[in-house]
Amino acid sequence: VQLQASGGGLVQPGGSLRVSCELAGRTFSTYTIGWFRRAPGKEREFVGTITFSGTITSYADSVKGRFTISRDNAKNTVYLQMNSLKPEDTAVYYCAARQYGSDYRNEKMYHYWGQGTEVTVSS
Repeated sequence: VQLQASGGGLVQPGGSLRVSCELAGRTFSTYTIGWFRRAPGKEREFVGTITFSGTITSYADSVKGRFTISRDNAKNTVYLQMNSLKPEDTAVYYCAARQYGSDYRNEKMYHYWGQGTEVTVSS
């Protein structure tokens, strides 16, 4: 299983950005996808997740109401739509996958990881 995160970049505070995570090599629709991030000088933290069925999403309190996760099984891709971005959202964003499962927030529950895409929120 290979994961490819993309779409990061520089955005001004209050702006929006969509990052993507493409999974190659297996049946995409059987994988639960989680998003995590690591800010400079901090440990990696949970951002949100979408189950393999697409019926359950959950988010960290820090991003709830601003970030939305969706999936397109036809494109083997999960999206993280980030709105009302703040400087504290600056981080490298990682997607992770596990087959089936639930809306896990613990990174140890995920078996496969992408390389990360960098998001910088700054004026």
